[in-house]
This record gives sequence, structure tokens and C-alpha cells, in this order.
Amino acid sequence: MHMHASHRHEASAHASAQHMLGSMNRMLWLGALLNLLYVLIEAGAGLWTHSLALVADAGHNLMDVLSLVISLLAFRLLRINPNQQFTYGYRKTTILAALLNAVILLITVGAIGVEAVKRMIHPEIISGIEVSIIAGCGILVNGATAFLFYRYQHQDLNMKGAFLHMFADAVVSVAVVVSGLLIAAFRWYWIDPLISFMVLAVILASTWKLLKESLRLSLDGVPKDVDVQDLTRRMEQVKGVKNVHHVHVWAMSTLENALTAHVVVDQQLSVAESSRIRHELEAVIREMHIQHSTFEMETPAEACTHTDCCTPANKSSSFLASHEASYSHH
Repeated sequence: MHMHASHRHEASAHASAQHMLGSMNRMLWLGALLNLLYVLIEAGAGLWTHSLALVADAGHNLMDVLSLVISLLAFRLLRINPNQQFTYGYRKTTILAALLNAVILLITVGAIGVEAVKRMIHPEIISGIEVSIIAGCGILVNGATAFLFYRYQHQDLNMKGAFLHMFADAVVSVAVVVSGLLIAAFRWYWIDPLISFMVLAVILASTWKLLKESLRLSLDGVPKDVDVQDLTRRMEQVKGVKNVHHVHVWAMSTLENALTAHVVVDQQLSVAESSRIRHELEAVIREMHIQHSTFEMETPAEACTHTDCCTPANKSSSFLASHEASYSHH
């Protein structure tokens, strides 16, 4: 009965994950196409009005399109089944893509910052009205794209990166509209770089968080939504579990977490009791946002008495209980 319930849960969770992945894929494609269209329009308008600012911003938006394509590629690799060379498949590419997008955002912030410094020292005469009109179109495109990604930003790092890209561009466009109107009314050409610095500070704060999280997951750090101490405590509350140690938690992808742990149980356990403990442990880790787990069950006599001092004899008498849940493609 436990086994049937576990299979039903796995099938349901897998179907839910695939549905969410498909939705995110569609949103990324739509966002990439919308922004590519805007890049073409903005570059054309910049060449027509001889506005270097618009041409430069078109290049910046092209980098955003590239970041969306990188996320799409990562999600495509996520669907590839594991093989003999890559037993986990290519799940980790989603984390690397998020890290790359964070780096691209930082490079973009640096490039805009350098240009803002130049314009603060040597303000350029620009047509405020024309710039405001084009930037107004940017608000619509970037704002609509950010809205598409908003609901997924807390579920996946790549979607969070895409949302930050688009939201940052929408904020930049708002600032450009305001500065364009002020320039048209008062000829305050210095207002453009000043507002740019304010916007960059906001973008940098958000990007830094994305960079830290993606770098931590790249180094197999514990995902931020998993509390290892609380997880261990809840596992030890399962009836029949005496101790849980050697707990390791890491992200297999931006959507999936994994765990390995040594679980100390009573010396005399029936097969049914051992199966119950395993299923209850699986239920605990699912609630803690962990989809894949491997438990090494030990008796008190077999358990290590000191950290990292398990003897070969102890290890040989223990057994593995593996659980591949939710998103496994094996």
C-alpha cells in the first residue's frame, strides 16, 4: 500500500513539474520574441534619430534576449535523460545558466555605469521627446515580459534572473522617460546620468542576491529554502529513528534538491517496520522541498561513534534505501 501511494505521488509530482517546466518554457519563448522585436525597433529608431543612447540601449536589450536564450537552452538540457557519462543528466546546467545570467547582469550594470560617468562629465545634447517616446515603448515591452515571469521567480533561479532582467529594464525605461521629459522642458542634460546611477543601485542590489544564490548552488551549497537543522530534527522525530547524521543536501538543478543521510534505527526491525520508517522519512523530506534522497540505515552497533570514522566492517553491514521522487527521469 505504501509502495502504491509512493508511486502515485511520484507520478503526480512528475506531471506537475513537467507542466510547470512547459509553462516556463513558453513564457521564456514569448519574452525572447517580444524583446527581440523591441531591439529591432529601438535600434532602427536610434539610427533614424542619430541617438547613440537608443542604439546603446538596443545593444543592452539584445544582451537580455541572449540571457533568455541561455535559460531556454538550460531548460532544454534539463529534459535530456541521464546516461552512462552523466548519471544525473544535464540538470546542473540550469544552475550554471542562472550564474551566467547574474554575471551578464553585473557586466551590464558596469557598462551602463561607465557610460553614466562619461555623460556626467560631458553631458550630451539629446532630443528628450523622442527618447521618451521610445523609452515609453520599452516600459510596455519590458513590463509585460516581467509580468510573464513574475509568478515563477520564486520557483526557479533562471526565471528569477529573467524577471530581474526585464524588471530592471522596465525601471530603466521609466527613468529614461522622466529624464527625457525633464530635458525637453528644462534642458537639464545632467539629469539623465544622475537617474541612471539611482537605477543602477537598485539593479545591483537584486543582481547581487541572484549571484550569491547561483554561486552557492554551483558549489553544492544547501539551497536557501532548506534548513538542515530543522530537517534533521524532523527526521529524528519519526518513530523508530534514534539518530540522523552525515546529512548532505544540495541542488541537482534550479528545480530539484537531493539528500543523503545516515539513519540509526533499532537493532531488531521487521521488513514492514523498516519500510514504514523509510516512507515516513520520504514524506518529511518532500515537505522540506527535497525530491531525491538516499538513506543509509544503520543499527546502533553499526553507527559511527566518532565523526567520519566509519569502519569498513560497519559499512558492509548497512544497507541503502533509495528514493527517487517527483522529477526523476530514470
